[in-house]
Amino acid sequence: MKTANDTPVWFITGCSTGLGRALAGRVLARGHRLIATARQPETLAALVAEDSSRCQALALDVADAPQVAAVVAQAAAAFGRLDVVVNNAGYGLVGAVEEYDDAQIERNFETNFFGALRVIRAALPILRAQRRGHFVNVSAAAVIANYPGFSIYGATKWALEGVSESLAAEVRPLGLKVTIVQPGPFRTDFVVRSLERATGHIPDYDPSSGKFRRFLETMNGRQPGDPTRAADAIMDAVAAENPPLRLVLGKYAIDKARRKLAAAARELDLGSGAGLAADFPTDGEIKATR
Repeated sequence: MKTANDTPVWFITGCSTGLGRALAGRVLARGHRLIATARQPETLAALVAEDSSRCQALALDVADAPQVAAVVAQAAAAFGRLDVVVNNAGYGLVGAVEEYDDAQIERNFETNFFGALRVIRAALPILRAQRRGHFVNVSAAAVIANYPGFSIYGATKWALEGVSESLAAEVRPLGLKVTIVQPGPFRTDFVVRSLERATGHIPDYDPSSGKFRRFLETMNGRQPGDPTRAADAIMDAVAAENPPLRLVLGKYAIDKARRKLAAAARELDLGSGAGLAADFPTDGEIKATR
């Protein structure tokens, strides 16, 4: 018979709004335990009020390296272990490459990539000692195929996916799992609250990145994705015996992924002749490791 101490413990960053908040709510609704984090923990009061014996709220800014280490250790001590570590904290940055200032680019990488990497590295010794655990790293549809205006934001998520792929191979023999979540447009406040605009404006980019920015501003409240259903899909994937490395969420993102794969196959076929000619003329072959 399962006891309260057997229920999974989730650690989720960026729980104040959006997908992180929806996932936190579903974790509690399914009877699991939760360490919910946000830069302003008072925004999590309603979650704790649902059941303070199963939910704790902690202040966390993933850009603060010492705080990350301390909070992850505190989270593990709260319930004696961590089962699922979700890197959800992050924000969008829209504009042409030439329109950003250096500080904007650095901040976006600091939160979206280095922040998630800090959490992973702080949690790894805990999960490795347990010989069980699951990292869930929230990426973006921009990684499937990027948009004009999302160059830096997409790059932060590409970097996170690159680390996640390697991490999955490194920890698989230790009993740990990794899932990358690629959500399409979901009906959250991302466009209103979590999207920073480039500080500069160059009219030459109005037909490309400018058009994309204007499109984002018109789609708020009309996104097809349901955050609660997305949260359930994530939880189901984590509970699966063989969870996917990538979980693509929503019809928009799935259709986009299929188009991207088809286009990639066509590009590979077109360039394979020139590509194969780049090898030494030998019968030797390097065997794949995966």
